[in-house]
Amino acid sequence: MCVTAVESRPAGVVLTAGPAGHRPFGARVKAFVALTKPRIIELLLITTVPVMFLAQQGVPDLWLVLATCFGGYLSAGGANALNMYIDRDIDAVMDRTSQRPLVTGMVSPRECLAFGITLGVVSTLWFGLLVNWLSAWLSLGALLFYVVVYTMILKRRTAQNIVWGGIAGCMPVLIGWSAVTNSMSWAAVILFLVIFFWTPPHYWPLSMKVKEDYARAGVPMLPVLASNKAVAKQIVIYSWVMVAVSLLLTPLGYTGWFYTAVALATGGWWLWEAHALLGRAKSELTGAKLKEMRLFHWSITYVSLLFVAVAVDPFLR
Repeated sequence: MCVTAVESRPAGVVLTAGPAGHRPFGARVKAFVALTKPRIIELLLITTVPVMFLAQQGVPDLWLVLATCFGGYLSAGGANALNMYIDRDIDAVMDRTSQRPLVTGMVSPRECLAFGITLGVVSTLWFGLLVNWLSAWLSLGALLFYVVVYTMILKRRTAQNIVWGGIAGCMPVLIGWSAVTNSMSWAAVILFLVIFFWTPPHYWPLSMKVKEDYARAGVPMLPVLASNKAVAKQIVIYSWVMVAVSLLLTPLGYTGWFYTAVALATGGWWLWEAHALLGRAKSELTGAKLKEMRLFHWSITYVSLLFVAVAVDPFLR
């Protein structure tokens, strides 16, 4: 994710691309794909597929994996489109969201709303008919939680928005497990909690980088309301809990030596980076010297490596 400098404009003012005839078909297709936020969905799938391997204790049925991933893409894509529909006013005044399809006018609000609802309905039916209904209800619950609880209720009201709103991003773990077993397990709950405690220290460094954007839009992200030192302290606390939770799988008998080794190595490096960020914040370094994006980028690598270990571990036990 990057910050793009554009001219500022009043809150709620949406640029238009002109009549539909002036919007090229190819650009329109790309715009509808952009509504689904593909880069975020890639991360969701990284946490879905490895859990299916763990649930199967081997290689799950390939068709089931494809069906689950496609259904997950539709569901998350629908949630993201509805998020853009609701947030189109603040997206218009934030640099990092200034090129989203509703802001540029490449997609109209009505089209976006219809698109998001359609994806939500189709994804629920897809899961129910081709995977199982437990996965269907979990995916629908994740969509509704993200759209209603996070976007409509929490995001503009509390600095804890990303903490509780992140629950929606934890649901793919449960969906991956339920797709294979049509049930729940403590293993799935533990990995759910790993993502729950991972989300704030993953997102807060990015929020620190673009806090002026959030302040201009009136979104009370924690870095907008608190000092860098206070935010970094919260990041360290969540990081320690996340690493501790990630190590629970092995003593409970769900994973073996390989996962444990990866969890210790990657978790140790995460804690090093988190404490380093806190040290820089305590020294009152700002701007490029704060290097908050180091932890943000490492957080993506961390969760990728950890969940690859989840998938590989059953073959080494």
